[in-house]
Amino acid sequence: MNTPADNETLRDIDLPPTDALLREDVKRLGVLVGEILAEQVSPAFLADVEALRVAAIRRREAGAPIETLSDRLHGLPLDRAELLVRAFAAYFQAVNLAERVHRIRRRRDYQRQGAAPQPGGLEASLRQLKAEGVDAATLSALVARMRVEPVFTAHPTEAVRRALLEKESEVVRCLVEDIDRGLTPQERRADVERMRLALTASWQTDETPPEKPSVADEFEHVAFYLSDVLYRVLPVFHEVFEDALHTVYGDDAPPLPPLLGFGSWVGGDMDGNPNVGAATIEATLSGQRALVLANYRRDLARLGELLSQSVGRVGVAPALVLRSDEYARRFPKSAEKLKARHADMPYRRFAALVSARLAATAQDKREGYDDATGFLDDLRLMEASLAAHRGEHAGGFAVRRLRRRAEAFGFHLATLDLRQESSQHDAALAELLGDGGWAEHAWEDRAARLRELIGSGHSGLKALLPSAAVGGPSGPNAPEGSATWPRVLAVFRTVAESLPRYGPRAFGPYIISMSRSAADALAVLALARIAGCTGEGDAVPLDVAPLFETVDDLQAAADTLRSLFADPVYREHLRMRGDRQIVMLGYSDSAKDGGLVASRWALQQTQVQLTALAAEAGVRIAFFHGRGGSLSRGGGKTERAVIAAPRGSVDGNLRLTEQGEVIHRKYGIRAIALRNLEQMTGAVLRASLRPRAPEPREAAWRAMAAEIAAAARAHYRGLVYETPGFVEYFRAATPIDVIERLRIGSRPSKRGQAGGVSSLRAIPWVFAWSQNRCGLTAWLGVGTGLAHAVKVHGREAVAEMARDWPFFATLVDDVEMVLAKSDLGIFERYSRLAGDAHDAFFPGIAAEFARTRDTILALKGADELLANDFRLRQSIRLRNPYVDPISLLQVDLLARWREAGRPEDALFHALVTTVNGIAAGVQNTG
Repeated sequence: MNTPADNETLRDIDLPPTDALLREDVKRLGVLVGEILAEQVSPAFLADVEALRVAAIRRREAGAPIETLSDRLHGLPLDRAELLVRAFAAYFQAVNLAERVHRIRRRRDYQRQGAAPQPGGLEASLRQLKAEGVDAATLSALVARMRVEPVFTAHPTEAVRRALLEKESEVVRCLVEDIDRGLTPQERRADVERMRLALTASWQTDETPPEKPSVADEFEHVAFYLSDVLYRVLPVFHEVFEDALHTVYGDDAPPLPPLLGFGSWVGGDMDGNPNVGAATIEATLSGQRALVLANYRRDLARLGELLSQSVGRVGVAPALVLRSDEYARRFPKSAEKLKARHADMPYRRFAALVSARLAATAQDKREGYDDATGFLDDLRLMEASLAAHRGEHAGGFAVRRLRRRAEAFGFHLATLDLRQESSQHDAALAELLGDGGWAEHAWEDRAARLRELIGSGHSGLKALLPSAAVGGPSGPNAPEGSATWPRVLAVFRTVAESLPRYGPRAFGPYIISMSRSAADALAVLALARIAGCTGEGDAVPLDVAPLFETVDDLQAAADTLRSLFADPVYREHLRMRGDRQIVMLGYSDSAKDGGLVASRWALQQTQVQLTALAAEAGVRIAFFHGRGGSLSRGGGKTERAVIAAPRGSVDGNLRLTEQGEVIHRKYGIRAIALRNLEQMTGAVLRASLRPRAPEPREAAWRAMAAEIAAAARAHYRGLVYETPGFVEYFRAATPIDVIERLRIGSRPSKRGQAGGVSSLRAIPWVFAWSQNRCGLTAWLGVGTGLAHAVKVHGREAVAEMARDWPFFATLVDDVEMVLAKSDLGIFERYSRLAGDAHDAFFPGIAAEFARTRDTILALKGADELLANDFRLRQSIRLRNPYVDPISLLQVDLLARWREAGRPEDALFHALVTTVNGIAAGVQNTG
């Protein structure tokens, strides 16, 4: 049965016939949530929820005044308010799950029809490339050096507890089992009870833990996706890719090497986080190693059960028998445990003994593997023996899956990146050199001194440590807490000690935040050498990756790289690293600094300049995109962003951060994780092998984009950085004071103790403006910039650019999506919390919102936002009736909490519940 509110919601949202089953799933889960609310709270409470939902729908669909909804929510008792928030959150979480499962259903529909592959998938990408003249040899050359590497960070704006993730997975499994309505009535009833159990247990579980998460907690969260989802998906990805290659290229299809990997910042991101350092680096590496070894042993146990071949029935490679005998001697206790009745089963015996060697590896015993190479040799030996003795279909497939996993995950699971701010390196060097003004010297002078230090060899570098002892409280005899250099050098010593145990793939690049000159990269090389972190040829065994974050830093990036490529010390380091330079591009801080258009334009220009510069220098450049979940922080559709990248900038490589709610949305379900990996890889193939043809209009477009960016940046900075009182307005009109106290991340919300927007990290800045439904960080200045271009160049010229230039088309589409998710009526309620400042700031903000909306609609010739994206438009409409009441409750609770002096009590806990609810409903939040 369905409620009147269900009918009203779904009657107004006319889903197409292809989405009929989505409608059924939404109703099915909605009814189940309603029954749970009636049982867990009361039938009267469910009636209240339904009445509020109907009021929210009427406000949206029939133009009812907002007061009809807000008056119902004003002054509610705290326990009632919190229950309402949780109830609405439960409803749109059900919508989220239904939509994710529908993505799986649509993929299956494409696969069943067989007429055309699903757009964006690997087969569709390969067909397009072949049609455009890409032959197998050209494809093979690219695939041999391709690398696609999502990197998971500990930047949470939606940190779902693992216990809730597991219950959500159970609901998804039930929906997928009946995805095409093939279950019997009895089976469906059983699934309903499984879903009821999971959803009821979720209702009874607090969404956030009572304590702020530690780095270890963040590791556990990210490990769920790495070891529970992606570990399972990885071999399937390779199988899909291989099938697509053979379907399109037949016998000419190239072999598929390992090209997919995963990275992590959890435990290695020291930038502004005093909780991360040498100890967390070692703990993370150890934890990842333990997880992946345990996964391998579970797979080997299943292989042992599967591979029951008897020597009397099939042959077996002599080399496998010899190695099995060797392992039996090396692990006699394990050999003794093998049952006598399995003595004629060589593969089962070998799998058990390989597992014993993995166990020894986990315990750091000398009988274990030195690294993953030996383990891979054993798997390849088993795979070759099966292939040579008619075993391809009697276990070869399963062994190949494990081999694929071992090739990608090694003994490290995920590459651990290291990140530190450049000022910390300068502080350490100032202490070691006894030069308190080190950071104030011109960068050229610092670079010259660093070259001199590096050239002095080990004796000269080691001399710094004792000489600094006379430097007073900053020297090495000072307590560790008062000096920077011991903590900085401890990180490099940990790298040196860890590499032999975990292997060269255990560490990703060493990222330098706030990079501004060549001296910042040379500082890393000098500090590593002082700490004794060198390897073969006395080289520092880490890639050094400058991170350019602000608009000004992006604009100066070419000069920085030019200086580095011309520096003999750094160029020798690059030579030892294969003449490959990683450059990280900061989407978050550049947008916070100059607004979205200025950020995107600076990022585009920087990639163009650095690609050309690297080609001139004979260096292969690899861009690492520091993208967040929201549009203001580089979010959006990865596939479109890759295709819109400057020509030659992709070159077979895609490395990007995945963080916050994006991780959960893209990698929480195996089938969706597979689809996302396919889309990313297909985009890399297309952008690398057939980048867009030269466009004669692009010179004019670039000039126009520069004008738009300049005008947009001036408007953005004029309000955010240059208007007196704006910071106070921001703090009053957003729930930033709640966000700063959230227990969802181990890092502080600010860099340092200074106030204002400049010191605030990009995540809470964006998060706050998405919570109040304004979305200002994505569109502020955009309307002004576009209107300027229309005035100077004419609407047709700007519309042509927005239609035909992928870079600009993506930008305009992204802004349109944020505008569609924003609600200025609800934002006005937040704005009024600022008192008199509301009258000073709200009219200008509302005018820029309207200017941006109206200009984009005019450029697209549309009457409503998202007119050409039916699914997204309807998805937003499905969620609004559940999110709007939470927003209005948050306004009411914020006013009460601030009036009470911002205590950390039940009122604060209720506010936190609203923050979690809005984040899950709005999505793209941080």
